[in-house]
Amino acid sequence: MSIVTIRNVEFFNNPARFLDPFHFRVTFECIAPLKDGNEELDQELDDCLVGPVPVGVNSFEFEGLAPDPAKIPAEDVLGVAALILTGSYRDQEFVRVGYYQNTEYDNEEMKATPPEKIQFDKLVRELSTKLRVTRFQIKWDVAPQSQGHAAAGAAASAAVPSANDLDGDDASGST
Repeated sequence: MSIVTIRNVEFFNNPARFLDPFHFRVTFECIAPLKDGNEELDQELDDCLVGPVPVGVNSFEFEGLAPDPAKIPAEDVLGVAALILTGSYRDQEFVRVGYYQNTEYDNEEMKATPPEKIQFDKLVRELSTKLRVTRFQIKWDVAPQSQGHAAAGAAASAAVPSANDLDGDDASGST
């Protein structure tokens, strides 16, 4: 059983310029108080520490850096990439929420005939509303409060679906 359930991820700037930071709000439910929080071409854009976390529905806004263009091979800039948000407790990953991101030029002429040298200031990124959630069992070091509280919180909001709950192309998450 997970002590923390992600309820929603809301992106404030989607679509956005490629070089703009990512700005979003994560809403999650916690059913027990938590005192602590804690491939080769992948880039960690930013991280934040949230805690202590009280029982109930919580949210935080986060602004993460744009990717460093110097670390992206030119052939990988345009097209589809992934944005992955992870949640960890005491260095144990308990949830991973993945989004596809499409990057393209902001005008039809450059889309049809991309320039030889990438012009990052002319690129736009857009995150798909289809998401994939993967949950992992971890050692929480805390016990859930009462089942009555968890059920009440679950009735007030819908959880982000698990990857196992999604049906192929019909799967879409609310972001």
